[in-house]
Amino acid sequence: MALAGLWEHWQGSDGSEIESCTIIVTAGNELMQAIHDRMPVILPIESWEEWLNANNTDSQGLQNLLTQYPSDEMTAWPVSTLVNSPRHNREECITPISG
Repeated sequence: MALAGLWEHWQGSDGSEIESCTIIVTAGNELMQAIHDRMPVILPIESWEEWLNANNTDSQGLQNLLTQYPSDEMTAWPVSTLVNSPRHNREECITPISG
């Protein structure tokens, strides 16, 4: 799975540097609407090369990649509230629980 994102490196005249990144989101698809109104842009494998090509200047073509991933190609299940804290980086965060 690949999410559409942007990375930037900036260097100030004083030598300071900032590296930043962001994940691009879109409106939630039918499956995700029950969880949140937005979701990351998930790129299908056939779009990875186009998205990652640093020489690609076709802004309209890239914009066309920023769409909802199909609901029927995703699965959702309830998980523990452990997932709400980054301190809990373990398998129980994704283990299905009874809803």
